[in-house]
Amino acid sequence: MAGYETGLLKWISAHVSREWGRLSGRLKVTIRDVARAAGVSVTSVSRHLNGQISLPEPTASRIGQAAERLGYRPNAIARRLNSGKSETLGLITADIAYPLFAEIASASEAEAARHGYNLLMFNSRNLVEKEVSFLSRIEDRQVDGILLLTNHHDDGRLLRRINETGNVVLLDEDVPGAKAPRLFADNVHGGLLATRHLIGRGHTRIAAIGGPRGLLSTTERLDGFTRALGEVDLHADPALLRFCEYEEAPASIAFLDLLQQDEPPTAIFTFGDMLATGAMRAARQAGIRIPDDISLVSFDDIHNADLLAPALTTVRQSAAEFGTRGVNMLLDFISGGKTETVIERVGVELVTRGSVAPPHGRPSGRSTRHTGSGSPDGLPVSAREEEPEN
Repeated sequence: MAGYETGLLKWISAHVSREWGRLSGRLKVTIRDVARAAGVSVTSVSRHLNGQISLPEPTASRIGQAAERLGYRPNAIARRLNSGKSETLGLITADIAYPLFAEIASASEAEAARHGYNLLMFNSRNLVEKEVSFLSRIEDRQVDGILLLTNHHDDGRLLRRINETGNVVLLDEDVPGAKAPRLFADNVHGGLLATRHLIGRGHTRIAAIGGPRGLLSTTERLDGFTRALGEVDLHADPALLRFCEYEEAPASIAFLDLLQQDEPPTAIFTFGDMLATGAMRAARQAGIRIPDDISLVSFDDIHNADLLAPALTTVRQSAAEFGTRGVNMLLDFISGGKTETVIERVGVELVTRGSVAPPHGRPSGRSTRHTGSGSPDGLPVSAREEEPEN
């Protein structure tokens, strides 16, 4: 019995060794093995598999069959080292928790994958030192290029780093002087649409809560706001303008402060939906009803803006378009197809819901239904109604 067990163990050991040898042989298949099996040079195999050469169909077929039969898998790291490309793009966001930025990140990843690229996401928490550090990944060849979503003023460090590294596309906000293509929303037109809508509902005492002063989005949306008021001989009252970070808490403070004015506004245009949600939170806590007591229109159209109470009237900028076009701009810039002087815009549209009504419920005498580029009151708008407003 003991002899039988010893023989069985020897047989098992020999069988395992033999199978392991076969497996090891497969794991160690190299490009030379493929070249030998296909009857071509190693250089031909390498350039064919990397897409650097166009071979006659019979030769290409022999290489493909040999690689498949031998179980050859190209060494991705070696391929990247040889090509000088990481096959990876980067996306720096100020705060991945911000709904608009999260949606842009999702669309960017999908578009990068469609082009055969990975996407690394970097959350800077809106700190310039982190942004500068992440941009160094280009020089380290960890990424081939970066989409940058900054959300603060530059003290010069960001500008220098972008111009040193190259291969950066700016999304949503600007870094003045940077040698980089840019993709921004049509902010001025969005400000016009939002403010014209409030005017069309009968409001003349209109306040604005903007982002930080000096940011591109703040400056351009304020420009649209001011232009729309000027069209009907109104002006932007400095007492009704507030600026803060694009966050809920400071927006809540700004909202309540505006209502403390001797002559408070009947409507407010917030320059971002996170500012709007801060205003709505403050209103609810203070027992202020939107839109019965004060109307609210915003900018972004973040996910679930239609589920707020009331549903938020806002200017939509497409996060998906930002992500998709941003990735393509970056790839074109890397390949030389676009230059650093390119500035493109993402279109906007007004989405009317339930957060705007005539001031204090009084009829405005104006129609609220509008489509295309014209409206019953003669103010050109571009709007899409999801729900009729009160």
